Amino acid sequence: MIMVMKKMILGILSLLFLASPAMADDDKPIKVKEMPVAAQEFIAEHFPGQSIAVAKQEGSFIEKNYDIIFTNGNKLEFDRKGIWTNVDCRYGSVPQAIIPAPITEYVKNHFPDGKVKKIEKENRKYEVELSNDVELKFNNSYELVDVDL
Repeated sequence: MIMVMKKMILGILSLLFLASPAMADDDKPIKVKEMPVAAQEFIAEHFPGQSIAVAKQEGSFIEKNYDIIFTNGNKLEFDRKGIWTNVDCRYGSVPQAIIPAPITEYVKNHFPDGKVKKIEKENRKYEVELSNDVELKFNNSYELVDVDL
């Protein structure tokens, strides 16, 4: 009986220990001026005058990222250095200056009526969602690698 109790206690402690990194993540509202300077400059340059509904910091003390949600539904995500990772303009289009030129050229040539409403980058790979719900994936050389129609 004591052996069973010890195993149960060890099992519960193990579960708590394994779950603790997930509980260490903390999402907290912040002011834009508390974000990295690169993120502040990006917002000022590409989304001037847009009203911010919420700014928040996500993650633990090791891996932080930042989110901005505007009152019009647009959403921005930044890494710990303030470099954009996701721009989602749900009811409009992503500012042209954000989109790498080869991607802009591809969209213009192959989907002339499509507007980029979302762009996400990870390790210099890009995923683009157009206004006609076509999703395009580009590698780090801006070559198209996948299309989801």
